Amino acid sequence: MTKPLADAALDQLFRTARSYNGYLDKPVSTDQLHAIWDLLKFGPTSANMLPARLVWCASDAAKQKLAACCIEANAVKIKSAPVTVIIGMDIDYHEHLPELFPHADAKSWFDGNEPLREISAMRNSTLQGAYLILAARALGLDTGPMSGFDNAAVDAAFFADTPRVKSNFIATLGYGDPTSIFDRSPRPGFDKFNSIA
Repeated sequence: MTKPLADAALDQLFRTARSYNGYLDKPVSTDQLHAIWDLLKFGPTSANMLPARLVWCASDAAKQKLAACCIEANAVKIKSAPVTVIIGMDIDYHEHLPELFPHADAKSWFDGNEPLREISAMRNSTLQGAYLILAARALGLDTGPMSGFDNAAVDAAFFADTPRVKSNFIATLGYGDPTSIFDRSPRPGFDKFNSIA
């Protein structure tokens, strides 16, 4: 039987965690990127489809290439972050379902239905991006998820060899600089946006 996490863990994952606009001059290792993947891959997706395809831009060349596809404010963030990850989505994720969901013929559910695959890829790769944020926080790192980029340009720059993969969103990654954030925006109480039926 599992138990609730301690308050310190809940703070690190949610209550005191922030989205950062800048980072300390401290590197993020390849081992840390592997550790993030090794956590986020366990987050649930429909039929274990795992449609996210991640590109970790760690080199200056990759960061410059990605920054060129973004609005100026985001370009600055990308160039100064230790790593920025592109969360892409594979529209043909169903080709992997015989391996990833072997106890049913899940591939047949999506064969010949590209609109269903597209919406499923968007929904589930977004989930995986959220798991990435939580995995990074759990491992002591900070993130700055963002849109504000030209999807077609990112796809051409990073997914030209895999044209069935499309960009969803991007996130900077590192050790957040507390001077780069402003006061937390409002987070309403339960009654404002919730109802119990």
